[in-house]
Amino acid sequence: MKNLPRGVWMLGLVSLFMDMSSEMAHAVLPLFVVGTLGASVAVLGFLEALAGAFTHFSKLYSGLISDRFENRKGLALLGYGLAALSKPFFPLAQAPWMVFAARISDRIGKGIRGAPRDALVADITTPEQRGAAYGLRQSMDSFGAFAGPLIAVALVGLYAFDVRGLLWVACLPALVCVGVLALGVEEPARHTAQKKPRADLSMATARALGGPFWRVMAVAAALLVARISDAFLVLRASELGLSLMFIPLVLVVMNGVDTLTSYPSGWLSDHVGRKLPLLLSLVALAASMGVLAFGATLPLLWLGLGLFGLHMALSQSVLSSLVADAAPKDLRGSAFGMLGLVSGLATFATSLLAGLAWDKWGAATVFAAAAAVAVLALLAGLMIKAPAKA
Repeated sequence: MKNLPRGVWMLGLVSLFMDMSSEMAHAVLPLFVVGTLGASVAVLGFLEALAGAFTHFSKLYSGLISDRFENRKGLALLGYGLAALSKPFFPLAQAPWMVFAARISDRIGKGIRGAPRDALVADITTPEQRGAAYGLRQSMDSFGAFAGPLIAVALVGLYAFDVRGLLWVACLPALVCVGVLALGVEEPARHTAQKKPRADLSMATARALGGPFWRVMAVAAALLVARISDAFLVLRASELGLSLMFIPLVLVVMNGVDTLTSYPSGWLSDHVGRKLPLLLSLVALAASMGVLAFGATLPLLWLGLGLFGLHMALSQSVLSSLVADAAPKDLRGSAFGMLGLVSGLATFATSLLAGLAWDKWGAATVFAAAAAVAVLALLAGLMIKAPAKA
């Protein structure tokens, strides 16, 4: 860990503060939309579907642009800045459509920053330390997501903050995040004789990404279809009787496990290969969805959330490492953007269907279906051959 470049640590801090901000808001936002503003779960599912889709579609274009103009940091700064600017519109919202507009802006910002940031991590690390680097960034990201809901619990329980007041406080870490990125991260120099476009939305770019990359995408798509949005985890906890004061602990448990296991997962992938952690992540996801489908008690809820956090830790850094390993060096931004596109399609379909199925058949059906898809993804993962590190 101590041998990782300073830029990886700075990008980790950037992720920490933004996720602290986002998860403070997301810990209560589903209840704010359904309870305070009176929307249905189906409307929430539609909101989550579109928000996720905008996130990942934005990644495609930002990744292509970062390859074409060789400017990762500028795009990342634009994305984090847009997300920070959108945060005050959550507490100002008086109707679901206002939350919708702010959520879309926030997710577009997330999409713009994601691919350039992940490509920048690959640019400043060697192949032998790449898994650890992604694992560290993800661990710090998850620590922010762990700390945010804890702060939310304290503000609601100890200081009697209402939901709107909590959403105002969530704006502050987002501003810190933008400052750290602007002042603390340096982009490495490019050693090219002439800057020229190198990536676009064409079949030539798709072919240049190569067969190993597209095999990684196939498994990623199956995994992401099985991954239920955090909003549905929060609603499941509420359905099982968890009070408003303790609802943020849903994200605390999930992200606490993620924080503790992300760096070891990335380190493991550097030493035993990427495939084993990926398969273990799918086992954890299937088990999590199964427990959340059929467990009707709070102890089983915590078990299911812990397994989900373990899945996130095992899958996030490994998927990023697989993409960086498989993609040509000058198309890394495009590769992470394409991962965003695949993620967007999967997230849109999953959240939309989950919201409709929840209203019609209930939570157990939604989580049981996710468990079944996770098992299918595990079978597909058994057949993938991890690409050589490059």
